[in-house]
Amino acid sequence: MFSLALRSVRKRPGRFVATLLTAFLGATITMAFNSLHDTAAVAGIDADSEETLTLSASIVGGYGTLLVFFALASTLTVNVRQRASEVALLRRTGATPAQIKRMVVGEAAVVALAGWALALIPAMFGGRALVWMFQESGQVAERIDPAFGPVGISAGLAITLLAATGASFLAVRRATRALAGARPPRGRLRAAAGVAALLAGGGGIAVTFVVDRDAAALMAAPGYGAIMLSVGFATLAPALMRALLAAIGRPVAMLTGAGGYLAVLNTRRRAAQSSGVLMPLILFTGIATGTVSMQLINNAAIKAAGLTRTVEDKNLETVNLVVVGIIAVFCCVMLINTLYASTTYRGGEFGRQRLAGATPRQVLRTVGVEGALLTVVGVFFGTVAGLAGTLAFNSVRSDGGSLPGSIPVVFAGTAALAAAATLATLVTTARRTLRTPAIDAVAVAA
Repeated sequence: MFSLALRSVRKRPGRFVATLLTAFLGATITMAFNSLHDTAAVAGIDADSEETLTLSASIVGGYGTLLVFFALASTLTVNVRQRASEVALLRRTGATPAQIKRMVVGEAAVVALAGWALALIPAMFGGRALVWMFQESGQVAERIDPAFGPVGISAGLAITLLAATGASFLAVRRATRALAGARPPRGRLRAAAGVAALLAGGGGIAVTFVVDRDAAALMAAPGYGAIMLSVGFATLAPALMRALLAAIGRPVAMLTGAGGYLAVLNTRRRAAQSSGVLMPLILFTGIATGTVSMQLINNAAIKAAGLTRTVEDKNLETVNLVVVGIIAVFCCVMLINTLYASTTYRGGEFGRQRLAGATPRQVLRTVGVEGALLTVVGVFFGTVAGLAGTLAFNSVRSDGGSLPGSIPVVFAGTAALAAAATLATLVTTARRTLRTPAIDAVAVAA
């Protein structure tokens, strides 16, 4: 089956472009930051520079690992779902579930290895750019030369390969179980993981109130809390979607007409599939708003006290901004990949709607309302997570004083960026899909 996987990748490379792009970006970010460990291990480096490089590599590397797995899991789940007919054909011709799993996992491994290989050169230059950035801000001695060695290379290979194979195995396992007529899993493990993440997030928020306001580690507790709350909400995305639709579904349908009514029904029915979109939305909104807002509060507190920012303060700000940048890139890639693949896959559905009498404009209106619902749900729960960490940090760092005036701008800008990425990708892809004649779209889907 591995040879079949190689032929599948070679004959139909277009199907794996999204996975390759995700693996490439993940490997680039992972290797670039883990190469800071290689630089920190250079002989003769001073203690302050070593601490800065090690801290940055550890924090951002940890977040990067989590995001790589989420991104690859989202992309591969959509890919496997779209190949349901192919998997069914293989089963009818005698392939066992184990053989199909080996084929799909083999494909993911091949694509992940290709993405890792393509990322080697960009990651090397990215690691050098990070070291130079720290040197420009005075956090790393200028005499230190950037290194790109075994830690960065092996970390990129291991994380990318394990994330790709693990995510593909879980995706194809669900697909083969469905074809075998097995009952769909009740999601107890997913629910338990989501609740555990929410409890961990709440614990992180609570710990904030027992840390000294001037401690260097103060931001770590609410930051960790906001991240874990975001992960928990993202994990429980299908259930949260259904719960929120139960509250706002009827008003949305009344305000948007028949297209909105159909959009509410589609979104409720496709809640599990929509989790691939909600995950990056919630993670991006929660982590970005929480991290940037806490950094603004910290800067305002230092300025109000008449103090000068230390090297440690600059290092923390740099790490925070880089983390937000990584999250923004990854979440946009996850979002665009998932929306493009899932909307293109609905060509047959759009064709049947048009044959039943719907105009292309009505179909686009329905898709637009679906995108708006997804955006509202994702931004809402992401904002809850980010705001929880922000308020807790502000309560301790500023003794409960008023929030800086720029923080509402951060939340509004993040929501606007999330909405623009979601709606633009969804509507543009749907418009392109609708160019196919309805008869042809239904025939292809059949």
